[in-house]
Amino acid sequence: MSKEKEMEGTAAEEGGGEESRGLCRDECNNNVLSCKKWVLASNNAGEKLGDQSLSHREFKYPRQLRLEVVGSGSLGTVPRKPQDADYTIPPLIDEVEALILARVPRSEYRKFCTINKRFFALLKSGELYKIRAELGIKEPSVFVSQHGENTWWEFDRQFRFCRKLPILPSDSCFTSSDRESLCAGTHLLVSGREIEGVVVWRYDMEANQWGKGPSMISPRCMFASATCGSYAYVAGGMGLASDWKAMDSAERYNPGTKSWEPLPNMERERRSCSGCFLDNKFFVIGGKDRHGSDLFCAEAFDIEKHTWELIPDMLEADWTTLSNPSPPLIAVVANQLYSLETSTNELKVYLKQSKAWKKLGVVPVRADATSGWGVAFKSLRDELLVIQSSLDSYAGGPALIYTCRPDPTADELQWQALEHGHSRPTRFIVNCSVMAA
Repeated sequence: MSKEKEMEGTAAEEGGGEESRGLCRDECNNNVLSCKKWVLASNNAGEKLGDQSLSHREFKYPRQLRLEVVGSGSLGTVPRKPQDADYTIPPLIDEVEALILARVPRSEYRKFCTINKRFFALLKSGELYKIRAELGIKEPSVFVSQHGENTWWEFDRQFRFCRKLPILPSDSCFTSSDRESLCAGTHLLVSGREIEGVVVWRYDMEANQWGKGPSMISPRCMFASATCGSYAYVAGGMGLASDWKAMDSAERYNPGTKSWEPLPNMERERRSCSGCFLDNKFFVIGGKDRHGSDLFCAEAFDIEKHTWELIPDMLEADWTTLSNPSPPLIAVVANQLYSLETSTNELKVYLKQSKAWKKLGVVPVRADATSGWGVAFKSLRDELLVIQSSLDSYAGGPALIYTCRPDPTADELQWQALEHGHSRPTRFIVNCSVMAA
């Protein structure tokens, strides 16, 4: 069975029969109609979009996707087959059609696969993601993986939609070992140890499939990482070549070339550290040195100058009050650095001028119960996101998911509880990454 037919069959099963497919078709029809009206109203066939006129933009997906038109129909009718849907929408040229679909929320794309081979081929080509990047349209997705599983789940920003990714085809060692994850462009990278050594698996959002590699220049684990634009940066960690001792090397992943590029070494060797982007610099905070001593300093990599700067005493000493604490839980929203203190469950904001931390109240999770392990603390556009699996590992239950809009001037923040996207009991959360595409 071909891959395309297999995917179509899977999509048809998820549709739940002809009745569900009809409802899905109507919903997609409404989405496309609404988006079409919005695009035509805002651009009016000649109004400028960005720096260029709509009629002059060079958005053209591959010619093999342009199926022959055999009469009037919707968005350029395709040869009529039983699995294709009929519409009453007037036909559009290919470029305008792609511009419209690029504006539809990405969480709705899965519905298009079940109603029209033309849309399915367009989605499969990855062209819509290129158009979204060109237009500056970014929609965050949250990827979560649990302990002992090679399954990953994708959630939308409100956690109302969830999708199970294809099974990661790793060996049993990779599934049960510690893993790190990060996003770059439309790639989700998962680093961990297999029987043969440290490997990197890559999930390609456009192709909806996993592939192995490329491996880092210096294979490592327990490292700091952060995403800036379409690049992913990593630094420090424990290295295979260094006999699993702390490292000072750094590198970045380029999704365009699917390769790693070396960066200058840091001032300190460190492992179990955390990373973030602040003031257009890649910060590496905390961790332990080669001898296992705690590090309270940070280092900032200036992208333009291509140099590291050592920042002493950036991390407060209460980070080490717990035994075997997780790497610092940090996140950046609106160019402000926030930290979740694992010993007190308090949220703090870093005041740049005074170089001090200010308390913003208690976060509604029990990070102290696990010394910070199994807690996801991420930035989600203009919000902070915190996720913790059910504290009752025996009874099970949905994950605890909260968001808030941080305000550095506030004395305490208001957290909003979100419902879980699926009803399965949640195990210990090993990885959580946010992708904007």
